[in-house]
Amino acid sequence: MSGKLYLVATPIGNLEDITLRALRILKEVDMIAAEDTRHTLKLLNYFEISKPLISYYKQNESTRSVELVEKLQAGKNIAIVSDAGTPGISDPGEQIVKSVIENGIEIVPIPGACAFVNALISSGISTKEFCFLGFLSAMKKERKEKLQELKYETKTLIFYEAPHKLNNTLKDMLEILGDREIVLARELTKIHEEFIRGKISEILENKEEIRGEFVLILEGSCESKREMELKKFNCMTLEEQYEFYKNHGLSKKEIIKQITKDRGVNKNEIYQYFLDK
Repeated sequence: MSGKLYLVATPIGNLEDITLRALRILKEVDMIAAEDTRHTLKLLNYFEISKPLISYYKQNESTRSVELVEKLQAGKNIAIVSDAGTPGISDPGEQIVKSVIENGIEIVPIPGACAFVNALISSGISTKEFCFLGFLSAMKKERKEKLQELKYETKTLIFYEAPHKLNNTLKDMLEILGDREIVLARELTKIHEEFIRGKISEILENKEEIRGEFVLILEGSCESKREMELKKFNCMTLEEQYEFYKNHGLSKKEIIKQITKDRGVNKNEIYQYFLDK
């Protein structure tokens, strides 16, 4: 009979945030696969837990997943932990989950701390709908392309960012997304926990040298791409709008249907207008 794979969330700072269930599972499993065995050993020692540790990090995920699946198939129960927070959320874990599912092995999530959730609920920015994007690319071109994709996203945007990349990321956000409200959350659940709030321009102007990993909570666009397009169409003549859609490959029938929808008028009026022309 196969063992079970436990995805165990660990504290993101304050060790008291680990759950009683997580402690029980870490004591009961046969082994623990950790992003950094040295880091996890400190956690285990604090709670007086002694278990075999095996490394499981981004660079060895492929080979290690095969090994862990074999151990699970042999009946071993294994816990996956990252250095902090929930495995698989901008941390190793996704690949082993896919491998385990393919092999029909049971997965048990053990919920707990997640940095972006705590940052979001404390931000004061809308929690109704949000997009979690993780870390933006360190490459300027790729980072700007991703931000360009998000320019008209109306949902709250959430990112992780390293301190040495923060300044460049904020500058790109200001350039591409505009001067929006943003919250920088750092050192969550720790002694020096801090929330820095304001416009992107204000943060850039007043930012001092700060350490620690950041969660960025950014308000969404006040207007969707569709709303921006409709504004643009309202400034166009019907002929200009017709040419716009024609250049995008739409047929005459499709163009007239789309113009009717954009302008909220009767389809026959648009047909008649172009017939008269």
